[in-house]
Amino acid sequence: METALAAAVQGPRGANPLVGAVVIAADGTQLVTGYHRGAGTAHAEADAIAQAKAAGHDLSGATMVVTLEPCNHCGRTGPCAQAIIDAGIADVIYAVDDPHDPAAGGAATLRAAGVRVRSGLAAVPALDLNRRWFDAAAAKRPFVTLHIAQTLDSRIAASDGTSQWISSPESLADNHALRGRIDAILVGTQTVLVDNPRLTARNADGEAAGKQPLRAVMGYRGIPEGAAINGDDGNVLHLATRDPREALDRLFTAGVRHLMVEGGSRILSAFLADGLVDELIVYLAPTLLGSGTPALEDLGITTLADAQHWEWDPAAGGDVRMLGRDLRLHLRPATSSSDSTPHRTGTDTAAGGY
Repeated sequence: METALAAAVQGPRGANPLVGAVVIAADGTQLVTGYHRGAGTAHAEADAIAQAKAAGHDLSGATMVVTLEPCNHCGRTGPCAQAIIDAGIADVIYAVDDPHDPAAGGAATLRAAGVRVRSGLAAVPALDLNRRWFDAAAAKRPFVTLHIAQTLDSRIAASDGTSQWISSPESLADNHALRGRIDAILVGTQTVLVDNPRLTARNADGEAAGKQPLRAVMGYRGIPEGAAINGDDGNVLHLATRDPREALDRLFTAGVRHLMVEGGSRILSAFLADGLVDELIVYLAPTLLGSGTPALEDLGITTLADAQHWEWDPAAGGDVRMLGRDLRLHLRPATSSSDSTPHRTGTDTAAGGY
């Protein structure tokens, strides 16, 4: 299970949980290790089975150890419970039950087919691995990634409003790769009016990638007819609200399971103040402005005891890494319940004006 947990962390956070799986032969030899590489790719169990078959291993009577209950539904990939049955695996040991309604029930399917199933091994670290994903699933809201591209002094634009480009080309490429695997990207109407962004996922040549996120705009003001965000595909959603929770409800209803919030500062602050950020990615440029637009506005925190605490997240490439001249910082809310429930403010305080 430790090997499976270590493999799971190699995957990206988002619409799906991080999952790792190990297949063990009848004599106790670890044959293969699989993990989930993101939405639309093979689940950890299917990845491990495919590796085993490619290597010529006979899995009849083998054991699979997996960090999450094997899924029981047909989404973008087939049900892992049936794949395990078809492979002839006789014993499955998993850490925690899958709380996601469409996917749950894999253990019952396995038992009905005669597979021995046990659960609870390393449940605590397995729950911690995906605790924010579990929270999002329970609340029936998208998993939220918040993205900030800022200077050393936490500015996202100069005093004259210019912001292109604070980040290095390497950071921009990384961000576009992330855009290519999320379901939706969200900005405020102020950002649309001032920056006129396209919010598309583009490849290294600057051309549109194959998969494009829904482009969502939050705020009461309308989207200008000629705004770049409108594009020519109609894949735009205007959310006439300043309440992050209402925005998430509407996006979830629209089928969004992984949302990236890009700004501006009022939007970023609103989601942080309401404790709705599951993953934080900061591109930190070695640049100083001394004035300009701050990355964040007032979070309603007046004493250090109420400060939000975050911890480094090693998932999908690591917690801190160099991208050209920039640092990419990857964090998640701190583990402690007292630390991971941020001080909350009223919507009007944190979210007014966009």
